[in-house]
Amino acid sequence: MQNQKLLPTKNDLPPNVREKSVALLNQQLADTADLYSQIKQAHWNVKGPTFIALHEFFDSVAEAVEEYIDLIAERATALGGTALGTVRMSAGASRLPEYPLDVVEGRQHLEALSARMAAVAKTSRAAIDLSAGLPDADTADVFTEVSRGLDKHLWMLESHLIS
Repeated sequence: MQNQKLLPTKNDLPPNVREKSVALLNQQLADTADLYSQIKQAHWNVKGPTFIALHEFFDSVAEAVEEYIDLIAERATALGGTALGTVRMSAGASRLPEYPLDVVEGRQHLEALSARMAAVAKTSRAAIDLSAGLPDADTADVFTEVSRGLDKHLWMLESHLIS
């Protein structure tokens, strides 16, 4: 992610801490926005006997992830940064693999989404430690909330895979 000039704010975190936090937030924003779009891809394209259940389930997971996107982006702007959250920006910066286009069956979507959810949950946990070490406890708290939610949704995705 690119470094950006911070806007003036009365936030008392030192500018170098805010710059590092904004960069970290924007990286997670890119990954989380990409995760959202991949969940919607599954929502739109799932087929099979569990279609309606998974179609609705994926939509509810996407709605939760959309809230995390907003939380992350608003924290970046609260620190005087600019949230880099367009589709193009997210696609260019995301660390997630591209969603497979040959996925059709519900189980295939569940496998693909659980792998991506786990990846973003892992980087969210790393972001907790990085932001706490800056030190920026409030940003660490944002990542803690996101991590906790992603872990919950990972559990729900994986629960569908148990035979």
